[in-house]
Amino acid sequence: MPKFSSKRRVHHSAAQMFDLVADVERYPEFVPLCKSLKIRQRTPKPDGTEIVIADMTVAFKLVREAFTSRVTLDRPNLKIMVEYLQGPFSNLENRWSFEPKPDDGCDVGFFLSYEFKSRMLAMLMGTMFDTAFQRFAAAFEKRADAIYGKPAGA
Repeated sequence: MPKFSSKRRVHHSAAQMFDLVADVERYPEFVPLCKSLKIRQRTPKPDGTEIVIADMTVAFKLVREAFTSRVTLDRPNLKIMVEYLQGPFSNLENRWSFEPKPDDGCDVGFFLSYEFKSRMLAMLMGTMFDTAFQRFAAAFEKRADAIYGKPAGA
């Protein structure tokens, strides 16, 4: 099963980066391959977490696939977990973590593992997915710079 993980130091606060990643409705504006994203349901929990059920459509050239996931936004612990519910994957797991650092920056952790149900789809999308996921972290960092401003000296 393909897996990708990274940890990047960014010059934005953990809260800012959490908010940026949690703003899933904006993904089509800057996330590689994301063509649309629709929220089905949003449920705030008493413990400060929020559960979002979302439909995302990804596309590359002539291939277009939609899938549904449950996103747990854990603001108190600065973590986001994405669980696969339905679509072209047999498995999809995605986790984000945001670790505050003394210089007002943070370490952003990103983990993804996935497996397509169809071998044909895996062959068509596999290499391209790997490349796109490697660009995910950079896309979020670039978005943070655009929204929050690029820090002096960064």
